Amino acid sequence: MSEKTDKPVLSPGPDHPISVTPAGQVVTVSQRGRVIARTDSALVLRESTYPPVYYLPLVAVDADVLRATDHATYCPYKGDASYYSLVDGDSVVQNALWSYLEPYESVSPIAGHVAFYPQHVEVTSG
Repeated sequence: MSEKTDKPVLSPGPDHPISVTPAGQVVTVSQRGRVIARTDSALVLRESTYPPVYYLPLVAVDADVLRATDHATYCPYKGDASYYSLVDGDSVVQNALWSYLEPYESVSPIAGHVAFYPQHVEVTSG
């Protein structure tokens, strides 16, 4: 348990490995055919048996499509996540991307980055 919270805090290890590495290529995120983010500074988070997740610098995302929400979740390996909705005219996709503002030390490189739920956007790399 953490001293600051009663939430469980877990460290990556052999039974639940987590790595954060540079993507090493341009990552583009599109929504409904519109490019909303593109960067060559993306990170790839690989966690246990989950599919890899691209984390893009928040500054690489078109600010016009973002709306912060009150939604929050907690991961014992990464910390507290905050969420954004994607807004395009009258279309709003609630809580379509998330960010760890103050992630735990083991994943600290993802601070200032966001990740997208793949069912709401198209993420391409290369």
